[in-house]
This record gives sequence, structure tokens and C-alpha cells, in this order.
Amino acid sequence: MNDTIKIRMATEEDARPLLEIYTPYITDTVITFEYEVPTVEEFAGRIRTIRKQFPYLVAVENGRIVGYAYASPYKARAAYNWSVETSIYIDRNYHGKGIGSMLYETLFALLKKQGICNVFACVTLPNEKSEAIHNKFGFSLVGRFQHAGYKFDGWYDIGWFEMQLNDTNDTSGKPKPVIPIGKIEF
Repeated sequence: MNDTIKIRMATEEDARPLLEIYTPYITDTVITFEYEVPTVEEFAGRIRTIRKQFPYLVAVENGRIVGYAYASPYKARAAYNWSVETSIYIDRNYHGKGIGSMLYETLFALLKKQGICNVFACVTLPNEKSEAIHNKFGFSLVGRFQHAGYKFDGWYDIGWFEMQLNDTNDTSGKPKPVIPIGKIEF
């Protein structure tokens, strides 16, 4: 573990540095299928919306944000309340330093406390780094959609990965409601 990295909850004031990390993923890669760089205000709104229910984490080294990860609702229907989709982005200058693992360890611990059962991740394929971290944490590739997205004059596949955090095999009754992140000790 990297002792100089601290993990904390994101705030809307983090929007600018988070957007600086995210922008090259939009402009230079197919890792995200987003075409246009959002405004700082739009990005702050995304943080605000997610933080109402789920963790939005940042990794900080010497006062500088070097990565972030968050969970968002998988789908809007009530039956999906116990399932989330995760996203993770690391500053290009900080790849290979264990920051992604630190973020995911913290994120999954919080989601487990919230009562989340299923975690999904959508990964543009191929993407060795993303595939590796998801495999490291016990995700399984459960589906591949051929030519799902078009960017930079080419079609790209996506892979859906899943991991179970809490048991869904209990048939004794309805699962407990998910606890909003604001009520979980961090």
C-alpha cells in the first residue's frame, strides 16, 4: 500500500481536478464513450447526484487528487436497488502505483456496508488495465456486446463484469433497504 495516498469522499469543489483527470480519457481514448468534455458545473452536478446515495471517492497525494472511483445506480427500476455500476479513473501519471486498488477496496467496503449485493462494471474491450483490476477484485466477465460504441472512426466492444458483495441467495424474505452513503461511517 502507498502510505502517501489518502482516500476521502469527493465534494463538488473537487469537480475541476476530477475533470482534469477525466478529460484525456474523453479526448484521447475509447475507455469512455463520452464525446464532449462536460463543464465543471455539469461535473459538479454529477458528483452531487451520486453522493446523495452512493460513495464518490477521491485519492489524494500531497494535496493533489490523483484518481477517483464511484458507484452509481445500475438502473432506475426499484428491483435494481441492490445493484450498482462502478467507474474508476486514475491520473495518467499515477498508473501502476496501486491507487486503483486502494480506491476499489474502499469503495467495495462502503458498498457492502450499505447493503449493495451486486456490482457491475462496463469496460471497453480490449482494455488490459481495466480488465486486470476487475479480475483482481473477483469480477467475472458475464457478457460481451459486439460493436456497442462508435468513437474515433471505429466500433468497439464492451464487456460487462459482475461481482457479488452481499449474499442474494437468502430466500427468507425481502432484502433490507440500501443505506444511503451519508448514514455510513467512513
